[in-house]
Amino acid sequence: MSPEKDAAMALRALVLLAIVVPGATGALAQEERVPPPPGARMLLEAAAQGVQIYTCQKGSDGSRWVFTAPDAALFDAAGRQIGTHFAGPTWQMDDGSKIIGEVVSQAPAPEPHAIAWLLLRVTSHAGSGVLGDAALVRRVDTQGGAAPTTPCAGTQEARMRYAARYLFYAIRQ
Repeated sequence: MSPEKDAAMALRALVLLAIVVPGATGALAQEERVPPPPGARMLLEAAAQGVQIYTCQKGSDGSRWVFTAPDAALFDAAGRQIGTHFAGPTWQMDDGSKIIGEVVSQAPAPEPHAIAWLLLRVTSHAGSGVLGDAALVRRVDTQGGAAPTTPCAGTQEARMRYAARYLFYAIRQ
């Protein structure tokens, strides 16, 4: 079977798992809320510090906060900034590698008022470097970043501080 078909099968299995197990608790470790597919190989782990940006948008049912984009710095284990995370969602590393992803599954964060934990599939690559083989991204250990709970009006923007851990994976070939 080709690596692309293997990756597609693994992704389908992951989506099925996300559908079957979303409310499971107890036996599922928190780290497994949005697990990578079996056989995925971790390329990089980065800590993020930044904001989740929300804008006030008027709809037929009134105004509400709508997620616009992240704006965060990415750090290695030694605390050195190694990249950025911004709209797309996009991750760009100082080595020139850049990826864009789309959400495959999500789970509520165990911490109140924290943004969801996510599994994202990489849809676009640019440059070469550590993210060159990235196929999946997990966002875990989130703190803060949830939309404001206060009403909004007009063209307001809210920048909600957040922290998270991003894990970047390749699909083994």
